[in-house]
Amino acid sequence: MDNRPIGVFDSGLGGLTCVKQLMSVMPNEDIVYFGDTARVPYGNRSRETIVRYTRDDISFLLEHDIKIIIAACGTASSVALPYIDDVGVKVIGVLEPACRAALKRTRNGRIGVIGTASTIKSDKYAQIIASIEPSAKVFSAACPMFVPVVENGYADTEVARIVARDYLAGLKNEGVDTLILGCTHYPLLEGVIGDIMGDGVELISSGREAAEYCRSFLDGHGLLAGRDGKGNSEFYVSDDPESFTQLGGLFLGREIELSVNRAMI
Repeated sequence: MDNRPIGVFDSGLGGLTCVKQLMSVMPNEDIVYFGDTARVPYGNRSRETIVRYTRDDISFLLEHDIKIIIAACGTASSVALPYIDDVGVKVIGVLEPACRAALKRTRNGRIGVIGTASTIKSDKYAQIIASIEPSAKVFSAACPMFVPVVENGYADTEVARIVARDYLAGLKNEGVDTLILGCTHYPLLEGVIGDIMGDGVELISSGREAAEYCRSFLDGHGLLAGRDGKGNSEFYVSDDPESFTQLGGLFLGREIELSVNRAMI
């Protein structure tokens, strides 16, 4: 048993959808979350910049004596993690768990992936899927407007539907039956995306699958918390804590009860 906290980082708010899933599957675990809100978004940055930011995020979490890290950011997972050396604890990205879930659930072997421009350009989802099941077909679409749509409160509006119809048209035409939501902001658009793609397409949340993988890894290595009762969560951001607190509840699915701390990185 290990009562040290789980560390989670993202470029901003989206990783809270992963924290929400962690709280659901492992309610007695402590969590330390870092959102790099001063430098969001990562999705339109160069590879070198994304790698540098990711190293900063990991270094900050390591200061809190964590036992495992989740890179709850599709961009950091796809672009930066291949260039991150061993940091002394397990670092989980959101790609492979989502890929394995999609392969398990697809019926026709045609899998769609949506994400930020950097995530899609990296082609990492397709590479991982091909390494596991070469016969699977992967079709990808960058959806750069989804993040600002969500963060500005337009997730369940006609604005979101107009943008989503345009982004998803090609994937619908390709006949995918499984769609990986390759950014942790996208679960807030799950209803809109599901309506457009139709009942025959299963949506795979990268944050949810990463949380399930984290639970399995900790259990398999004897690292689950041994305490009874609900774990504690700490939230840190690199910019305005007040703004994060106001929007954070939307992603977390509940009010952020504790104060959000400003971190200098």
